[in-house]
Amino acid sequence: MRVGFGYDVHILKENRKLILGGVEIKYNLGLYGHSDADVLTHAIMDAILGAAARGDIGHLFPDTDSNFKDADSIDLLKTVVREIEREYSITNIDATIVAQEPKLSAYIEKMRENISRACKIDMGQINIKATTEEGKGISGNKDAMAAYAVCLIDENNTEA
Repeated sequence: MRVGFGYDVHILKENRKLILGGVEIKYNLGLYGHSDADVLTHAIMDAILGAAARGDIGHLFPDTDSNFKDADSIDLLKTVVREIEREYSITNIDATIVAQEPKLSAYIEKMRENISRACKIDMGQINIKATTEEGKGISGNKDAMAAYAVCLIDENNTEA
């Protein structure tokens, strides 16, 4: 078994969609980045890649490549899963979104569903939480959102 850790942060800006876990959330600000800036999915991808010792998403999807401009991060997650699935199976994912607002509890199950489908695992293998920084830090000041993720993978049994 191998464990990986992922972290991502993006600033909030006007005239951007807020996408978390592949879910578009109604809010007056959105996350700014080269792709759709989905911090949750980015942290999960880095956790998976880290567990498999495959670098990070910047290596696979550089922000200098126009092919990834405004890319759907759930599609990028599917690519990450294809990258590791020959050797490893995802055992579980635990993630935390750090955002002062909006309230995210109504969106968590849909996020889990999207990530479950992209990772080809059961929803019971995915946990997503949301927390605030109690009005402190970059998310507490509503300047940005962040996400942390941990992923456990297991080597596939290649003996037949």
